[in-house]
Amino acid sequence: MGQRLSSSRPCLHAPSWLLPQPQAPPPPVRRRLALLFAMLCVWLYMFLYSCAGSCAAAPGLLLLGSGSGSRAVHDPPAPAPGSDHRALPKLLFQTVPTTPLAAAPERAEGATSPEEQSPEAPDSPSPISSFLSGSGSKQLPQAIIIGVKKGGTRALLEFLRVHPDVRAVGAEPHFFDRSYDKGLAWYRDLMPRTLDGQITMEKTPSYFVTREAPARISAMSKDTKLIVVVRDPVTRAISDYTQTLSKRPDIPTFESLTFRNRSAGLIDTSWSAIQIGIYAKHLELWLRHFPRRQMLFVSGERLISDPAGELGRVQDFLGLKRIITDKHFYFNKTKGFPCLKKAEGSSKPHCLGKTKGRTHPDIDPDVVRRLRDFYRPFNRKFYQMTGHDFGWD
Repeated sequence: MGQRLSSSRPCLHAPSWLLPQPQAPPPPVRRRLALLFAMLCVWLYMFLYSCAGSCAAAPGLLLLGSGSGSRAVHDPPAPAPGSDHRALPKLLFQTVPTTPLAAAPERAEGATSPEEQSPEAPDSPSPISSFLSGSGSKQLPQAIIIGVKKGGTRALLEFLRVHPDVRAVGAEPHFFDRSYDKGLAWYRDLMPRTLDGQITMEKTPSYFVTREAPARISAMSKDTKLIVVVRDPVTRAISDYTQTLSKRPDIPTFESLTFRNRSAGLIDTSWSAIQIGIYAKHLELWLRHFPRRQMLFVSGERLISDPAGELGRVQDFLGLKRIITDKHFYFNKTKGFPCLKKAEGSSKPHCLGKTKGRTHPDIDPDVVRRLRDFYRPFNRKFYQMTGHDFGWD
């Protein structure tokens, strides 16, 4: 009556697209690309972390000029009580009232100088450093450039900032001479962040002639390393005067400010332009608080003629690897001074500009000769104290 269903034939035939399909394994290429991408991310993170300190502050490029820098002037420091001045000429230690002629440049330079807020030397982080702005910590400086004004301190600081293990404040903090009452916590907060192995630095050239500065820095840390950039005191005084003249063209002549009594040949040591250059007197105060081995004296003249050589000495003194070499400098024939070849993040060389290397006024040769005679015994004393002949005589 009817046909028997065959047991070999299924009762229901479903299309293949309705049945569950096994997933194909991912191609080997995708797995390899994913692994490579993960490794690349890890490598990039490690690279950025290691570069955070060395890429922190673009050093900028500068002209190292004979009139480099503009800094605030302070009153001449008084000699310390009980100090022995027999080795130095007595003229220096006479109490001389400040004359109106001497007071004029003092007032002119009392205001905050452009260099102290110099836009050419900011302590701004690079993009990579900003990306890792939380890294590192703020430390009190282990090294300070303490002087001298118009000696080349700005040039030295900017050269040093090329080094990946140096982090420095761009502006002059003036903590140990003007803002000491604000406390060390305030001072530390001014410092840039550093990683392990990096040195924190600052420079304020007026510290060298500030009577209280040696004891204050020693109280912060007796191990602080101190750098003094010195220059022929006669040339330094003329450069100092030139800076003031650029701000106040109506000030008296250099010749009239130099002498208390020109006919008698009496030099006016109350004028800061003269006072700063008596390096031996100021150094006596520092050597009461710091051993000479913790002080390095850099030649402002050789910082111009052989910047890499002087930077080599500084790097050795700071315990740094000699990274800053001749390859970082070129000589600008137009300006007549060495400059850095390239700033961080820039492909163009650059020299600090218009306020550096001002042309000095013509000074009466007789006044220059008398000044050299005046400074000679102090220079020789300074050579003995430092163990280094700077050749100013």
